[in-house]
Amino acid sequence: MTAQDLTNLPSRIALVHEWFSDRSVGGAESVVEQIDLLLSSLERQPQLFSLIDDLSISRRSWLTGRKVKTTFIQRLPFGRSHVQQYLPLLPYAIEQLDLSDYSLVISSSHLVAKGVLTSPDQMHISYVHTPVRYAWDQMNLYLKRSALSRNGLEPIIRLLLHDLRKWDQLSATRVDYLLSNSRFTARRIAKFWGRESKVLHPPVEVERFFWDRDRSDHYLCLCRLVPYKRVDLVIRAFNQLQLPLNVVGDGPERRFLEKIAGPTIKILGKQDDSQVQSLMSTCRAFVYAGLEDFGIAPVEAMASGAPVIGFGRGGLLDTIRCATSTLDAPTGVLFPEQSVQSICDAVSWFEEECLWKRFSAESLRIWAENFRPEAFRSRLEKILLELWSEHQTACSFASAGPARKFDFPCKSESETNFTERG
Repeated sequence: MTAQDLTNLPSRIALVHEWFSDRSVGGAESVVEQIDLLLSSLERQPQLFSLIDDLSISRRSWLTGRKVKTTFIQRLPFGRSHVQQYLPLLPYAIEQLDLSDYSLVISSSHLVAKGVLTSPDQMHISYVHTPVRYAWDQMNLYLKRSALSRNGLEPIIRLLLHDLRKWDQLSATRVDYLLSNSRFTARRIAKFWGRESKVLHPPVEVERFFWDRDRSDHYLCLCRLVPYKRVDLVIRAFNQLQLPLNVVGDGPERRFLEKIAGPTIKILGKQDDSQVQSLMSTCRAFVYAGLEDFGIAPVEAMASGAPVIGFGRGGLLDTIRCATSTLDAPTGVLFPEQSVQSICDAVSWFEEECLWKRFSAESLRIWAENFRPEAFRSRLEKILLELWSEHQTACSFASAGPARKFDFPCKSESETNFTERG
């Protein structure tokens, strides 16, 4: 980057995130951290904004000494620890953030962050992890498993989600430029919001995983235990196959999954980073049945030298090179349907053909490095410079000068009426 390029970016930049919380540290937080790291390296450290800030000292290493400006949700009872319980208030809350002093606004959004208010002279770029899943195409799946629905509140929840969909679509029109984390998310944005977006895959910390370890006969499923991840399908399939499976993660589905798990299934719950690295680096394959917008965990598995057996739709189509008779250096097997039988067929083929012996752990790692944080920052840097230049050009045309005066006097209403009558 040249010195001239640096001067093109504004000095005052706002970076908006949904929430900083120990309860949800994952892919979205990694995106915000990498955006902040890029801007700080360009001497453009942004001001951070969020609905709430509840990160503990051990979790906020990159935020040390940084002030996060928050909303009134921060001061409500249990607002910091249970921010999502205030869902009906969150669209209103995010709109109360005052960003008027910032020429460039960047939001990282999976719920409401994109809904901040900006002026025509400000540029707002939103990195979209997903349009709200439980308000759009996966609403009915969420409601089937929701405890609130079972308590007779389903009609009220449906009404709230109806209002959220309207706001979600309206707020998307406020954003100047949309970035999506996969081609699948780009299609969802086009369908639900009627907007185009540029695909920028999120960063994955591949360097913290080991790819050259001896592999065991255990399969691994790692994710948050929520309905749309469809871990229930994976467990039922492995019950039929009678193959060893470790399930790592926690969430509202855990008790239900423990009930249906057979003797070859171990529900390990949440594990620390070192244990996750060990399980990733030694499993025979990583199994994933959810319809993902991108899917960080499958890329981490490939970085660990583990092939992926995953559902062949959504974000995995961007990250998995499906094994065929002609493809060199495949990284996984994709099954066509989100069903127990489809998973059984894919795993059986993987076992019977001894595919786990044919995958190259080193090739898997090399492929996964396409998604490392450095690659994300490099691509984002080019996008920022391109879009800011485009924005400046548009603003310069808009403020080129006062409108040209008319060369003839305007007729008064009485003169117009007289002429018409004549």
